[in-house]
Amino acid sequence: MTAKPKKPTDWRKRFDKAKPPKTLVLHTDFAGIKMGTTMYIGSPGTIANYISTIPVGEVRSIERMRNELARKNAAQATCPVTTAIYLKVVAEVALADLNEGKSTAEVVPFWRVIEPGSKIAKKLSCDSQVIEHYRLLERADPA
Repeated sequence: MTAKPKKPTDWRKRFDKAKPPKTLVLHTDFAGIKMGTTMYIGSPGTIANYISTIPVGEVRSIERMRNELARKNAAQATCPVTTAIYLKVVAEVALADLNEGKSTAEVVPFWRVIEPGSKIAKKLSCDSQVIEHYRLLERADPA
C-alpha cells in the first residue's frame, strides 16, 4: 500500500477557523507554567494584531509578546504552545500574500517577531534569509 500524498495546509483556513481566545487557570503544570497560573490562550488574530502594532524597523521577542499579551488579557502567562502554532499560521498567511503580490505594507510583518534561524523560522515555508531580508529592508527604510 502506498501512503496518500499529504494535502498542503490551508493556512488562511486555519487562521479563520481558530478557536476564540480565552483565559483559564491551569490545573496541572504545563509547558513550564505552574499549576494555578492564569494562562491566556490567544488566536491567530490576536497574534496578528499584536505584531501589526510593532513599529516599522523594531522587533520583539516571542517571550516579550507573550508577556504583553498576558498582561493585556489579565493573565499571568500566555500559552507558549498555541502562541508558536498561531505565529506560524500568521507567518504562512503573510508569506502566501507576499507570493500573491501583496506589498509588505499589506501583510502582517511576522519578521518583527520571528528571529532568523529560530525553531519557528526553520518550520516556515521560507528560508531564514527571507526574514533577515525584510528586517534589513525595514532598518534601511523605516516608514
